[in-house]
Amino acid sequence: MVSPPLFHVYRAAKRLRQSVRFVIRRPSLGVRGIVVNEAGAVLLVRHTYVAGWFLPGGGVKFKEAPAAALIREMREEAGVVIHETRLIGLFPNFTRLQSDYVALFDCPDWSEADAFRPDFEIAERAFFPLEDLPSATTPATRRRLAEWQGHIDQSSEWGDPDGL
Repeated sequence: MVSPPLFHVYRAAKRLRQSVRFVIRRPSLGVRGIVVNEAGAVLLVRHTYVAGWFLPGGGVKFKEAPAAALIREMREEAGVVIHETRLIGLFPNFTRLQSDYVALFDCPDWSEADAFRPDFEIAERAFFPLEDLPSATTPATRRRLAEWQGHIDQSSEWGDPDGL
């Protein structure tokens, strides 16, 4: 478990970094992955620094390929080893005056890594039935999953233009 004083330092540092990125407005690239277990439930994570349930993923480092970043982030964030990825799409995310891009991957072949442990970044992870996602699942996550299932047409942006 994360100690409260260290959690507040981590949270403040994360906000400072986000503020600096906002001022500089340098585009960033992130990755997210769709992992579904044999029961048909999707893996979601809940962060310590922002509300809601998200598809697991994270930022792409300098000179790192998006698929490699996804493999690294899935192991770090969710305790999952990815064996195969399929790029679904690259989505601009221009919410909150950001200039971000998100590469979304389908991860049909994966396995569990070490036992998942909450840390400074990820409070918890869980598998949820696709038809019964938690109420705090973010609209963009819901939209990507509905698109992935073929229920709606794919949007050209990561954000939530339709209020889904």
